[in-house]
Amino acid sequence: MHPTRLIRIVVGLVVGLVVALAVGLVALPSAQAAPVPSSGHPRNARITIPAIGIHRLPVIAYRGKTDDGPGTRIQNRGIAAAPYGRDGGVGPGGIGNYQVTAHRSSHGGIFGRVPSLHDGDKVLVDAGQWRYVYRITRTRWVSFRSAASLRKQRAAVPGKPRATPHKAYITVSTCATPEDHARGNFWTDQYGNPEHRIDKIGVLVRRVHNPFWHRKHR
Repeated sequence: MHPTRLIRIVVGLVVGLVVALAVGLVALPSAQAAPVPSSGHPRNARITIPAIGIHRLPVIAYRGKTDDGPGTRIQNRGIAAAPYGRDGGVGPGGIGNYQVTAHRSSHGGIFGRVPSLHDGDKVLVDAGQWRYVYRITRTRWVSFRSAASLRKQRAAVPGKPRATPHKAYITVSTCATPEDHARGNFWTDQYGNPEHRIDKIGVLVRRVHNPFWHRKHR
């Protein structure tokens, strides 16, 4: 091929790429930006789980631990509870384990479909001006008759009590009452909670502006 013709082809390809980039037809690959966590300060929030039809369910922050007396009373209102403190978790978007619990088979059963969540499903948490977007990555079963199992549930890194967290996690937890009863296990604690819990664990993938906060403050 004549050198002049080759140069014309190369120049044409470069010009075409520049034009494509300018009009947005082609995007250069870029590194995925790391998600921005919050300070981890406990606060009330709203949770949305599109895959199972939950939209901006109130999540009430309280000092305690998962499914204790105060937490159960919050869940009995048909909403979700998020414990914090010594045996609880962090606030929405914080580095560590943001724990959210609600009933599955009583008081409205708002978390009735949580066990059907799949890896990759999104959980959106609105707190103040920010929306924290988590992606479900795995499932854990918890026994409330096992101290070791509870330590793993409540750990800053879910499932790893001795690990130091470097990411923002979420644990969306509800009871395994139907499964326990199907196996002939009718044990309950003093609050009426069954032995087992099903936890869907996720990791923070991004932070975006909370669209409902902007509407409120316009």
